[in-house]
Amino acid sequence: MKIVVIGGTGLVGSQVVHNLEQHGHEAVAAAPRTGVNTLTGEGLAEALEGAQVVVDLSNSPSFAEEDVTHFFRTSTKNLLDAEAAAGVQHHVILSIVGAELVDAGYMRAKIVQEDLVKASGSGWSIVRSTQFLEFLGSIADTAEADGVVHIAPVRFQPIASADVARFVTRTAVGTPLNATIEIAGPETFGFDEIVRTYLESKDDPRAVRTDPSATYFGAPLQDGELVPHGAAQLGEVSYQQWRKAQA
Repeated sequence: MKIVVIGGTGLVGSQVVHNLEQHGHEAVAAAPRTGVNTLTGEGLAEALEGAQVVVDLSNSPSFAEEDVTHFFRTSTKNLLDAEAAAGVQHHVILSIVGAELVDAGYMRAKIVQEDLVKASGSGWSIVRSTQFLEFLGSIADTAEADGVVHIAPVRFQPIASADVARFVTRTAVGTPLNATIEIAGPETFGFDEIVRTYLESKDDPRAVRTDPSATYFGAPLQDGELVPHGAAQLGEVSYQQWRKAQA
């Protein structure tokens, strides 16, 4: 099949493209740097010509609520319109576990994206993932105040991007689910515990303070908001395996 991967040059997208090519599919890495811009529509018609599947892994350059909502609403509408014209049969997006629970503008924008896809009238699949292990460092940076990293003691089940790419690839080459699946890492940690362990492994001197009032990218957290609810498909890569691969 010809499968267009929007955001195909990014962390997950580049791995999805590689996986698809390994399985004999024609994978197109579509991104602004390759001449495809979902926000403006530039290059979309050409990229989607002859495609059966589109995987949308795009992301907003700004996380301000107005900006990110505009990005996902506009880019998703542009994509769905272009797909209808090109005869694309399956639209896959990567979303976030707990998006409807966490009180953050970015999460609300992802719900806008999900709702547009569900209402599109064509074949679709939504893969909701927990946070990537690769983002532990940026999470710590965002949570730092005066040299101390404040993290809430809630459950956290991070997943390696390689596992995310495998699940997305598997979904893309299958028939449309017309449903949402959740994926997560194989281990559950305390959020504060895993951030502390990660910083220690990097010889990072910052202290991690267990802080029930700490926010997550500005949003207050309740236990259970960052882990799957019900059945979830679990990745294969443990935290220790992932850290060893980073060394």
